Amino acid sequence: MLERYHRELLNFLARQVRDRDAAADLAQESYVRVLAVQHAGQAIVDMRALLYRTAHNLLVDRHRRAAVRRHDDLDALAEHEQPHAPAHLQPEEALAAMQVVRAYVATIEALPPRCREAFVLHVFDGLSHAQVGQHMGISASMVEKHIVRAMVACKLCARQLREGRQGG
Repeated sequence: MLERYHRELLNFLARQVRDRDAAADLAQESYVRVLAVQHAGQAIVDMRALLYRTAHNLLVDRHRRAAVRRHDDLDALAEHEQPHAPAHLQPEEALAAMQVVRAYVATIEALPPRCREAFVLHVFDGLSHAQVGQHMGISASMVEKHIVRAMVACKLCARQLREGRQGG
């Protein structure tokens, strides 16, 4: 019964893989698997459909194996071709970022207490000048002066960090 589908299946597989020998191997493997199902005593309602489904699954497996083989072996790549972690995860970058954060924290901590409080409430807590003034019991004008002073200190810190990178 399976013999009548042989040429049809072989032509189908040859069109898919563009290699007559590989198609013949896939066709034979498809027949072996279908016969194994048949010998296991399972009823096969549509022999042709099972044969084509089996062949299709073998094609998919072949494609996946070929895709895996196409990837370069990571050990074979030269040192300069090795994939790297994103820049922010590189040890040098992480250290530099930590140093920047520490510099800004030190700058903010060095501010006078009321100036620091107004700055933190405005910048980190997102309160408006009026809300900060209400919270601290001072005028919005005084809040603005505190925030300007803190911003000037942060800009000075940024300049020193830039100059430190350029000089080093």
